[in-house]
Amino acid sequence: MEFNHVSVLLEETIEKLQVKPEGIYVDGTLGGGGHACQVCRQLGPEGRLIGIDQDEDAIRAAGERLAGFGDRVSIVKNNYVNMKQVLSDLGIDKVDGIVLDLGVSSYQLDSAERGFSYREDAPLDMRMDREQTLDAKTIVNKYSEAELFRIIKEYGEERFAKSIARNICRAREKGEIQTTFELVDIIRGSMPAKARNGKGHPAKRTFQAIRIECNRELEVLREALGDMVELLAGGGRLCIITFHSLEDRMVKQSFREKENPCTCPPDFPVCVCGKQSLGKVITRKPILPDKEELENNTRAKSAKLRVFERIL
Repeated sequence: MEFNHVSVLLEETIEKLQVKPEGIYVDGTLGGGGHACQVCRQLGPEGRLIGIDQDEDAIRAAGERLAGFGDRVSIVKNNYVNMKQVLSDLGIDKVDGIVLDLGVSSYQLDSAERGFSYREDAPLDMRMDREQTLDAKTIVNKYSEAELFRIIKEYGEERFAKSIARNICRAREKGEIQTTFELVDIIRGSMPAKARNGKGHPAKRTFQAIRIECNRELEVLREALGDMVELLAGGGRLCIITFHSLEDRMVKQSFREKENPCTCPPDFPVCVCGKQSLGKVITRKPILPDKEELENNTRAKSAKLRVFERIL
């Protein structure tokens, strides 16, 4: 299957990145190379692009797409949480811009055998890095009812999390839950008819929650946010596209704290904590896909772009 993925908020991200021909840029979620390719087109002979991804299929596809840019491009199989070490290994300590697109690629969703989709019957998997040991099947069959409830409620924001967690545990007493459709049937059976037949697929939120847990998506983002701002040179920008309210909230809060880290009580006449601003938030409100993009790519629906600029 060919690696196809439509990059969300592509023009808006590249515009906000303010690419300098001689700059060094990082795409921490390389995917099929859509954002990276647009960055490379604006780079001169001295410019450089480092692409990071943990999915071997993405690395292979991006490598082919970016091959024409020669040694200006370096691609590394890793998780963006290790960006600081990846750049250090390449002899780089500061960069002019970083892009993160935190969505699951269309390729991953459309490749049935990857187990991301609730619309295709496949073994439960959902690993972005297929070398890791934890997969969706382990979560579904080994996590306690309390743990399942927590992740489905917190990460999926699912109203029927308690019923779904309980029924997963009941079902696996009869035998291991192995496929996506087996899980979908359990989820459907945990909901009242009105919710089951309402707008959107009934399994969407639960699958999202299990995927987030499987790939430690929120923990990785939380750990990486500080490092990425520190890696920016003066005037460098960090552009992050989120697809989940918890991710967006985390990015928004982190950017605000980097802009105004002062912990002094509000009634203090002057700051005495000594914490200095690292930059400024460029997007007071997130940038959203326009009507045309939403019509052409339904998966852009929940996308939000936030941008932070490092000061000298």
